[in-house]
Amino acid sequence: MRGFLHKMKPNKYIHRITKDELNLLPLAQFEGEVVVVERMEDVAAAAEYLGRQKVIGVDTEARPSFTRGVHYPTALLQIASVERCYLFRLTHVGMPREVAAIFADPLILKVGLAFKDDIRGLQRRRYFKPQNCIDLQQIVSSYGILDLGLQKIFAICFGKKISKSQQLTNWENSHLTESQARYASTDAWATLLIYNDLVQTEPLPQEQVAVIKAEDAERQQLLNMQKMNENRQTQ
Repeated sequence: MRGFLHKMKPNKYIHRITKDELNLLPLAQFEGEVVVVERMEDVAAAAEYLGRQKVIGVDTEARPSFTRGVHYPTALLQIASVERCYLFRLTHVGMPREVAAIFADPLILKVGLAFKDDIRGLQRRRYFKPQNCIDLQQIVSSYGILDLGLQKIFAICFGKKISKSQQLTNWENSHLTESQARYASTDAWATLLIYNDLVQTEPLPQEQVAVIKAEDAERQQLLNMQKMNENRQTQ
């Protein structure tokens, strides 16, 4: 039955992308349906839809802190399919039991970035035992991608950039603007798109990944030395 197997795409990912290269790329954002959940009576329908998905993208947001050592609780949970994203306003509905059950469901694959931090923040609102969760930062190197930020990984995969203009939003505000909702949805959607693209692409042999990492470490060391020398010359 080999003729029916899905053919993997050849791996053409670059290893890193610079800020200058990133700035030249066109913007991409989630254009699907955004559903804001801020009433308990809306939770069941959202959980029912998400419970029927095989793979979902996840992200969270908290009120930004400008004081060292001060951290705020997770205020927003974004869960996306390819065509729809739910924004759970945890300041309004808490961490609903039905949503926690999705994270504990071994049949639903949850994809995130720096996922341990997101899960830890959610567990502070309601404890659950996470199952079948994948952190993109743990798998991209297998494809030769060495950048670990969501914006750069997305750019490497798709040749487009996602906006970070709402990064300092106070997600505890009583109202979310359209641009804030679209921004938050884009991050969760982006993790899902990246995962879907990776699993359709040939990973690199481990030996090749090791060589790429070693060469990159040397390159980064040289760049750091050059910066140090430049700083000394300007002093």
